[in-house]
Formats: sequence, structure tokens, C-alpha cells
Amino acid sequence: MTTPDDLSRCVDQYDPDALPVHAAQAIVRQWATPHTEIEHVSLHDALDRVLAEDIVSPIDVPAHDNSAMDGYAFDGAALISAPDDVTLKVTGKALAGHPFAGTVAAGTCVRVMTGAWLPAGCDTVVPQELVSREGETIHFPTDALHAGANRRRTGEDLARGSVALHAGRIVRAGDAGLLASLGIGDVPVRRRLRVAFFSTGDELRSLGEPLAPGCVYDSNRHTLSAMLRRLNLETLDLGVVRDEPAALEAALRDAASNADVVLTSGGVSVGEADFTRKLLQTFGDVAFWSLAMRPGRPLAFGRIWSGERPGAGRPALFFGLPGNPVAVMVTFYQIVREALLAMAGATPQPVPLITATSRTAIRKRAGRTEYQRGIAERDTKGQWHVVPTGSQSSGALSSMSEANCFIVLAHEQTNIDTGDTVDIMLFDGLV
Repeated sequence: MTTPDDLSRCVDQYDPDALPVHAAQAIVRQWATPHTEIEHVSLHDALDRVLAEDIVSPIDVPAHDNSAMDGYAFDGAALISAPDDVTLKVTGKALAGHPFAGTVAAGTCVRVMTGAWLPAGCDTVVPQELVSREGETIHFPTDALHAGANRRRTGEDLARGSVALHAGRIVRAGDAGLLASLGIGDVPVRRRLRVAFFSTGDELRSLGEPLAPGCVYDSNRHTLSAMLRRLNLETLDLGVVRDEPAALEAALRDAASNADVVLTSGGVSVGEADFTRKLLQTFGDVAFWSLAMRPGRPLAFGRIWSGERPGAGRPALFFGLPGNPVAVMVTFYQIVREALLAMAGATPQPVPLITATSRTAIRKRAGRTEYQRGIAERDTKGQWHVVPTGSQSSGALSSMSEANCFIVLAHEQTNIDTGDTVDIMLFDGLV
């Protein structure tokens, strides 16, 4: 039987000690299989939920040929029979929600408003601004439009029986409006993914606690909580866990028994107090534990089990993130985010990269992918320019607040000169 570890080793450039970012992303995609639990929610509660099934339109949209303009509806054949000027008699009126009940004969027309059903015998609408009206008669040049102009056809937007929204789509505001227009008030969605998270370290203190010498406030849990909320996931905050094997083991087992994914920060490097990696080897499967990236080199990924050994109890995907605050954010967005969306049943869309000109030289050595914090802006010609925020220390959390993008420097890329082009990943819509 093929195991997750076998799949990992098939990935190009597999090296669990210093894995290239693209290889790590490929492994995570292999392991991050979506759960299959479905629940039904009201349309009011469907925003940001993941569709579990294709939504098939029960009606034609629009339900009837209708006018795309305020104007006059008539039979377009009149444009052929009139060489220079069309003259029509107004015989009625059609409003949205108030159709004209009769049939429009040749040589006549009906006053219509935008969205009004086109009466029988009409296939063309002349906009009111092109028309001269005298009493109940209108005139307009023959060459002002063509037959069929300004008509929205039945089912033009959505035909009955066609897929309106595909499974895996995250419902946005426009989607909610579309579903409402189809008369759909009950929406099948995936159960929200459950993610447990905690920080590790004897030096960490929670907000409100006094700081002893050598201690710091735990920022990583609050950062993770905020990033997870952006994805509309169900979260379980397990607090701060001390650097003690028994406490870490209990926290990991508890997390695995209650969540689909477990995120930790700290405790995955090679320091004497970093026990997480050793514990994973007793009741988990580890695909890799170090990346060729900066910041974020120490990152453990695999699967843990709530039982006594791998395969026993309930499984949960595991991400052991670095302890440095910036590294937590970078690894979350570059490695974790897509996996969480996939496991939630969504179809992840890659975050777009855009090209910018560097306004300064940037030091970079080949052999690792770097995500530097940058400030990007567009000039009057629409060209993007970017400059690093200054300190790129993985502990300088203020740089993430100051920045509005990542400067993405590829694995084999070397030093950047002033004026060179680089890829940037804008925070807007991401962070």
C-alpha cells in the first residue's frame, strides 16, 4: 500500500532536511485531502462557506426576453422595410413586473423600461434618446440600430439546468445575490474545517500575565487566530504549552482528537528544549521538517494521531511552524493556507504574483526562496515599484504591519540590483 511518506519521496528534489518551497507545497497538496461532511445552511449564513455540490439553476435567467434599455420595443423587420427613417405608433407600455398583455402588430411599438418583458411580436428595442416623439408616434433613423438590438434573451445569463456555481467555490457576496435570484434559500456546504493551535515555550506569557525576566508575550497565537478567522474556519485555541515532553504530548493528542488540523508555533528546530520533533516520531508521520526558505526554515509537516502510535485513534494533519513571529506568518501563507482551503473542500486559487521594479539592491543567495517584506506602489504610468521595509529579521513583527507585500525571490535567484524586476505578492486580500 502506498503511504504518504512514499508519495513525498516521489516529489522532485525531496530532501526532508532542506526542502525547496515548491517541493514542500507539492507534498502538502498530496496529503491535504478534503473532508466529505456536508451540512445545509440558509443563504443568510452561506457567506464564505464552501459549496459542497454544484448549484444547478432551476429557472432560466432571465425568464423571458426583456429590454436592456429604456426605449421602445418593436419588430426588427421594420428596419428592413424602411429605407431611411422608421415611423411607429405607440400602442402601449411595459414596465418591469408589469408586462404588456397584447401582441404588437407591424408598424407599432410599445414603450418599455429596462428589465420589462418584451411583448409578443417584438425582438428589438430602440433607446429613448435616439427617438423623436410626436404624440403617439415615434421616428428614428433606420441605421441607428440593427434588428435584435438591446434585447436580453431568455436564459442568456443562465439556462435552466446549467451549473450556476461549482462545488468547491467559496460563496462571496455576488454569489449570494445570484443564489437569491434563482430562488435558492437552502445551500449545501462543507462542514467548517476544525483547526487547533497552540504556542510552545517556557518564555511565553499570555496577555494580562506579568512578564518575568527573559519572558515575552505570546503574539503567535493571536496572529494565527486572525489568519484562521480570515478563512472562516472553526478554531480551537489551546493556549501556551510548556517545553516539557509530557505536556506537549498531551496537548498534541488532545488537539488531534478534536481537530482536522493542528498548528503549533515554536519547538521544531534543533535546540535542546525542542521536543516536538521527537514526539512526532513516536505517534506521527513526518514528511519534512526543514525548508530551503527565509524566513521559515524550521517547519515540520506530517500527520499525528490521537492514539499511542501512528495509525491509532483519530488522525490530524500537523504543521509545526517556527517560533519567530514573521516566520509564522510567511510559512502560514506560503505553505499552510492552501492546504487548509483544500481540506475545507474549496478549490484553492493561487495568489497572483505581479512584476515590480526594485528601487534598491537586495542581497540574495541561491539555494533558498526568500519572502522579504516590502512596500509597493504604482507610479503615474501604472508601473509597480517596491522597496524592502528595512530589517528583514524574522522577529521584527512590525515589518509585517509596515509592509503591503512580499517580495518573492525564487530558489535559484541571486542578488538583485537597483532597477531589476522582481515578483511581489500583495497583502490586499491575503493578510
